[in-house]
Amino acid sequence: MDLNLVRNIGIMAHIDAGKTTLTERILFYTGKSHKLGEVHDGKAQMDWMKQEQERGITITAAATTCYWKEHRINIIDTPGHVDFTVEVERSLRVLDGAIAVFCAVGGVEPQSEAVWQQSHKYNVPKIAFINKMDRPGADFLGVVKSIETDLGANAIPMQIPIGAEDKFRGVIDLLEMKAFIHDDAAPDSDISVEDIPAEYLADAQKYHHILVEKAVELDDTLMAKYFEGEAGITKPELIQAIRKGAIANKVVPVLCGAAFKNKGVRKLLDAVTMYLPAPLDLPPVKGTDPSDPTKIIERRPDDAEPFTALAFKVQADPHMGKLVYFRVYSGKLEAGGHVLNVTKDRKERMIRILQMHANQRENRSDIHAGEIAVGIGLEHTVTGDTLCDPAHPILLESIEFPAPVISISIKPIAQADKDRLGKGLSRLSEEDPTFSVHVDQETEETILSGMGELHLEIIVDRLKHEFSANVTAGQPKVAYKETIINTAVEKYKHVKQTGGHGQYAHVELEVSPGKPGEGFEFENSISQGAIPREFIPAVEKGVIDAMHKGVLAGYPVVDVKVDLVDGSFHEVDSSELAFRTAARECFKRAFSKAGPVLLEPYMSLEITTPAEYMGNIVGHVCSKRGKVLAIEGRADRSRNNRDSAAATQVIEAEAPLSEMFGYVSTLRSLSSGRANYSMHFEKYLQVPFEIAEQIIEAAAKRSQS
Repeated sequence: MDLNLVRNIGIMAHIDAGKTTLTERILFYTGKSHKLGEVHDGKAQMDWMKQEQERGITITAAATTCYWKEHRINIIDTPGHVDFTVEVERSLRVLDGAIAVFCAVGGVEPQSEAVWQQSHKYNVPKIAFINKMDRPGADFLGVVKSIETDLGANAIPMQIPIGAEDKFRGVIDLLEMKAFIHDDAAPDSDISVEDIPAEYLADAQKYHHILVEKAVELDDTLMAKYFEGEAGITKPELIQAIRKGAIANKVVPVLCGAAFKNKGVRKLLDAVTMYLPAPLDLPPVKGTDPSDPTKIIERRPDDAEPFTALAFKVQADPHMGKLVYFRVYSGKLEAGGHVLNVTKDRKERMIRILQMHANQRENRSDIHAGEIAVGIGLEHTVTGDTLCDPAHPILLESIEFPAPVISISIKPIAQADKDRLGKGLSRLSEEDPTFSVHVDQETEETILSGMGELHLEIIVDRLKHEFSANVTAGQPKVAYKETIINTAVEKYKHVKQTGGHGQYAHVELEVSPGKPGEGFEFENSISQGAIPREFIPAVEKGVIDAMHKGVLAGYPVVDVKVDLVDGSFHEVDSSELAFRTAARECFKRAFSKAGPVLLEPYMSLEITTPAEYMGNIVGHVCSKRGKVLAIEGRADRSRNNRDSAAATQVIEAEAPLSEMFGYVSTLRSLSSGRANYSMHFEKYLQVPFEIAEQIIEAAAKRSQS
């Protein structure tokens, strides 16, 4: 297929903005499905997981392909809940464009902002769709203004709505200057094209003029033409200028509708084909030569180029085994062909290639540049790995993921569940880079770590239903860390004499606090060969060994700088093992002297509440060691409160994760169910002394029992 007619797009938004409902309408109008699936009925095709259908939310990014006016559109529907932000991150890494969906009532919500920043990280062009124009309180222009002020976007309204709330009837297309009226009584909400109603003509002319002004700023030729008279500028010229600006991330075209009522979806599909980029519109993908990381290699989206792809998602399927989603940047590959996993330096065979439609699949004989597909047979491939032609290796930039901040313990109920649990955890940790598993050697507990309570709840539910592992889960635990606040120097000599060769290593380490969030830094200040060069890596490994369990309560050590300042060796008895052991013991002693402290994860909270409940909510946050950073009044856009400048209050706060377990129930109780909130990890801060003592005491009891 002509790559100019291909669009690889994602649909992203805050939870409950209507992403999945919009995707269902897109599939219906493009002929991919013949029945509308509803999220609230648990029948949405893209929410195929049992856990998604039960909760009415998207948990995993689902891929599909459809066609609109000769264009092939590959779509990934992403979750909106902050616990599943990994799905958005890895999808945006491989997509060419995105539809950002906003609720016409809620506007720019906390997770809207988060996914917007993620899209900026990967320079993904966007169009905005303001959904739910039929809801009480819908305010199209208010949301456009919020997109500009809160997100810093140069928004261009391509439409204005005709009516709002229960009187929302359609849109005025500001390019065509025609009204597109939806007939609710007709099947599938038929559209009639009419002249702009008289009461909307002045607004339409005003926003058409704004559209033209913003478009000509993107093209010097059009700007010159504009000065000669606005009437001389044609519709195709405006489309081309806006397309150019959108692809360069200079503007964001804005459309509106009500997906649930089937309004505005077809015009949005037109906008996808007009303003979002084809693979050929974007620069060639860049990577490095695996044998020479300083050498940059470029690959163009062309079948004649060597095959290059990035694995961006792994999924465990009970019938098919391991499914690896990958985006092809260049070249083509036939099913059964061999690829090189450059990241792992392993050659693998792509036994089958599948085209996905949510959890439905069809076999492909081959795959081409610019496409997204699933491979079977890639046993060693995980998220972020580069796949390429074995004769032309290239290493693409991988994907970075946030570290887990919350843990629970889990154990099988019966012996038969133990094997199923192990298999399930192995598959799920392969799927999700923000989920990790380890066994506490002292308590022999299996510890699961993730991004939030819902994240871990879903993991446990999947273990029970997908892998038939009957398990019980313990209470959530916080992922504490240990660090130091002072500098200390320590010497340690490891001497062990047995029959034959003994062990000898002598090191002197200086440990000091590192910058918050920068992790571990190792420096070698040895001079005049006091320790031979070949033993220096063993010293660093020994320090890293010791950092896995800190001296206070056994939590991982972070943000320290270690300088190897002196030492000595024995020509016969010194070895890598001896220096690794010496470094480990020396670091522990130095760490104990350097003012060790506990760190705990602090969460960023944004709470939206009616004004009458604000006092109770603020008081509760403060009682949980939280700190209120700002309180802002937001005008309530509902009918009854249009004149109230602060009917709704937005509270921005920080609070320790350990105090936030079960917060959703508390907030409902404090606000009679009318407040809502979003929470995401912000930073690590020092635990107060009294609480740190309790944590250390509890850790000591666990190690003794």
